[in-house]
Formats: sequence, structure tokens, C-alpha cells
Amino acid sequence: MGIALIITLLILSGVRITPVPDAYEHDLLTLLHDVARLIRTLADRRARAHGMTRAQWMILFRLRRHDGLNQRELAEILEVEPITVGRLVDRLEARGLIERRADPADRRCWRLHLTPAAAPVLEEIDEARRLFDAEATRNLSEAERAATISALLQMKSNLLAAGCSLAGEAA
Repeated sequence: MGIALIITLLILSGVRITPVPDAYEHDLLTLLHDVARLIRTLADRRARAHGMTRAQWMILFRLRRHDGLNQRELAEILEVEPITVGRLVDRLEARGLIERRADPADRRCWRLHLTPAAAPVLEEIDEARRLFDAEATRNLSEAERAATISALLQMKSNLLAAGCSLAGEAA
């Protein structure tokens, strides 16, 4: 007898079934993962509405923070393979949003730079980020929002001090 049939028979016979609480429902790491996943899903939708992908948006956003990265460095930051970044960069370059320039110290290496045409797209990204923030923190007071940011910064600092590293940031 299948589990669905057993549950149906129990319900029909008047047995009250209470769901077992999810042990991870209030687990900090699970919640952080879930919130990040929801933000990525929302970002995917917003990027598609502008004819781009979230990965393309992330490249533009990261280059604004760290202009002149090479593809390997960018791949490390985005946690993808360099070949994946290469394809994304090709598309962004074809749209005139970024350009490759030879590294003066190593002519075999190409550095990635934003073009002026990227400015309006970055404004769209900034607006999407403001909306994400507003949606995610809608019912938080300013004090709760500030405390959340403070706690996340401390967690990041703790992990960096423990030897974890983020590409582009000091360990």
C-alpha cells in the first residue's frame, strides 16, 4: 500500500495528522541559503525582463567594483569556469558593454573594462537591487535592518578570519 493511500485512509477515518516541524526551518545557514536562492530567482526574472541574464548582470556589477579583472579572476569571483565567463564576456562585448584590453604587464592576458554604454544597464541593476532590498526588508524596522547588516558583516569577517576567502577580498 502506497504512502499516499495510507495517509488518505487515515484522514478519511478521522485521524488528525500534524506535520513534523522542519528541523532546519529556523537554521541560520539554511535560511541564508534560502534567502540567497530567492534573490537569485528574482534577479533572473528581472535580468530577463531587460534582455540579459543574471550572470551578465553580475559581470557588469563586479567590473564596476573591480575594473580591469581578467577572465580567470572574474570566473573565481562568480564561482564558474573561465570558459563560461568567456562566452558571457563575448556577448557583453558584442553589445558594446565591455571591452577587452591587453594587460600592459602581460600581453597574453586581457583585462575587462566597462564601456560608457554599460552605464544605463548598471542603473537598471541598481534599481533592481533597490527593489530586492525593499522587498526583502519590507517588514523590518531600520534598527532590525541595521542589526542584520551588522550581523552579516561580522559573520563574513569571522569566516574570512577562519581562513575562508572570497575572490577579490582579503582573507
